[in-house]
Amino acid sequence: MKYSNPVIPGFHPDPSICRVGDDYYLVTSSFEYFPGLPLFHSRDLVHWRQIGHALTRASQLPLSGARSSGGIYAPTLRFHEGTFYIITTNVTGGGHFLVTALDPVGEWSEPVWLEGGGIDPSLFFDSDGKVYFSYTSGGILQREIQLPSGQVGEERLVWQGTGGQYPEGPHLYRIGDLYYLLISEGGTEYGHMLTIARSQNPGGPFVSCPRNPILSHRSMSSPIQATGHGDLIQDGNGALWVVFLGIRPNGHWPYHHLGRETFLAPVQWEADGWPTIGEGGKVALSMSGPLPSPHSWPAETERDNFEHSRLGPDWNFLRNPDPGRWSLTERPGWLRLRGSSVSLDEAASPAWVGRRQEHFNVCVTTRLEFASESDHECAGMTVWMNERHHYDLFLSLRDGKRCLIVRRRIGSLMAEVSRREVGSGAVILRVDADRTTYRFFGGNDAGALVELAAGETRYVATETAGGFTGVYVAMFSSGNGAACGSPADFDWFEYRPVAEQAAPLPG
Repeated sequence: MKYSNPVIPGFHPDPSICRVGDDYYLVTSSFEYFPGLPLFHSRDLVHWRQIGHALTRASQLPLSGARSSGGIYAPTLRFHEGTFYIITTNVTGGGHFLVTALDPVGEWSEPVWLEGGGIDPSLFFDSDGKVYFSYTSGGILQREIQLPSGQVGEERLVWQGTGGQYPEGPHLYRIGDLYYLLISEGGTEYGHMLTIARSQNPGGPFVSCPRNPILSHRSMSSPIQATGHGDLIQDGNGALWVVFLGIRPNGHWPYHHLGRETFLAPVQWEADGWPTIGEGGKVALSMSGPLPSPHSWPAETERDNFEHSRLGPDWNFLRNPDPGRWSLTERPGWLRLRGSSVSLDEAASPAWVGRRQEHFNVCVTTRLEFASESDHECAGMTVWMNERHHYDLFLSLRDGKRCLIVRRRIGSLMAEVSRREVGSGAVILRVDADRTTYRFFGGNDAGALVELAAGETRYVATETAGGFTGVYVAMFSSGNGAACGSPADFDWFEYRPVAEQAAPLPG
C-alpha cells in the first residue's frame, strides 16, 4: 500500500511511538513551546491526528528563562501493563523526568525527576520485570530503574556507536532471544544516520550490524535529508516499521525552515537477523509497505473562529504564558491578547499564540481589531523561528498615523521595510508562502489587500537561525519596552495549505 512522507509534517522531531491494540500513539519534542510534548493518535501509521499534549501545567513544564531550542528534548513513549509512560529531559529546568497516564488524552502526572545527566532518555521493560533507563552522555549509558519511584541504579556505558559523532537517541528492544539497541549518530544535521547493535544481554556487550548505518541519506541528492532518531514499532499484523525524523530542504539548498519532521518507513529482517530500512537504507517521499487497514480522520478546519473556551491542540505559547495576557472569554468569539513590555526580540514570553508551519505552500490570514495608542504598541502576525530571526506584519502608529508595517529581524539586522497608512476599523493580515518566499499583505476589512513586502524563507531557516525548531506563524501583541494599554482582538485565524508542484531535488 502506498503512502506519502512525512506522515507528520512541520516541526515534529524525535518521534517515539507505541501500540495499544489497534491504536498507535506518538510523541515528539517541543523545546521552549508550551504546552509541551504534543501527542498524536493513528490507526494505520499514516494518518495522524493530534489529541493533546502531555505537559499542560507549569508545574510539569517550567520554561522561565529557557533559551531558544532549550526546554524539552527527545521523549520516549511506552505502554506497559495499562500505563502510558513518557520519559524526557528539560535541559533548562531539572533534567530527566517521567510522567504517566492511564489515558493519553487525559491528564498526565506530575514529573518524577531522575538522577543522571545527559539527554535522550528511553525506557525498556524486560520480560523478567526489570526496567532499563538508557540515555546519551558521551556515549550510550544505561541504568536499571525502579518504578514508580524513579530510583536508579549504577550507571554503565553500553555502546559508543560506530564512530560517528554524537551517538544519541538510544532505544532498546528485545526481539526473539536478542536485545537490539537502535541509536543515531552524526548529529541532527546532514550527516545524521541510524545505526544498530545487538547483544544477548540488555547491558551488552553489543555487536554492531555489519551493514551500519541502516538508514542514512548522507551525500545524497534527495528531497529528504538528515534522517535519524528513529523508534521501531511492530504493527498488529506483525510487520515492523520505524518512525524517524528528517528534513525537506526548501529549494535554497541546503536551507530548511519547516523543522525536523516525522517520517515512516518499513523494516525488513534479513536472513542474518539484522534489519534493513526502506530500500537499502534509503527512504522516499512516496513509499509502499504492508500497512494496516487505512483509517483517516475528519479533515481539519482551516479557520479557527475562537468560539470555544480553550485553544485547540495545534496552538502553542512561547514558554510559560502569563494567563492575564490572553483570553478567549473576555470577548467571546475572539482571541484577545494584551501586550506587555516584552518585545519579540527577547527570549521571554510575549503575548504570542502560534501554530507550526506544516506546508511549504500556504496562505495564512487573520482579522484584527487594534487601537494602538502609541508608536510603541503593535499587534499582528509574525513568521517566527526565534527571537533573532522573524518577519513581522503588524498594525501600529507612526507619527500619529495608523499604519501597516512589515519588519524584518535577521540576526543583528533589524529594519522596517514597508509602511502603509491604513484607515480606521478592522484590518486583514495575510502571509502567502512558498518554498523560497514569504509575501506579506494587508488592508482594511472591506478593501482589497495590498502586497507590502516579501522575504526569503532561508533567513528563518535552521542553517541561518540555528537551533532545533521550525517556523511558527503566530498572532502577537507587544508594547516593545513600554506598557501596552490597548487589547488586540483577533476575530479568526485561517491556515490554508495551497497545492504545490513536485518538489525539486536539492543541488
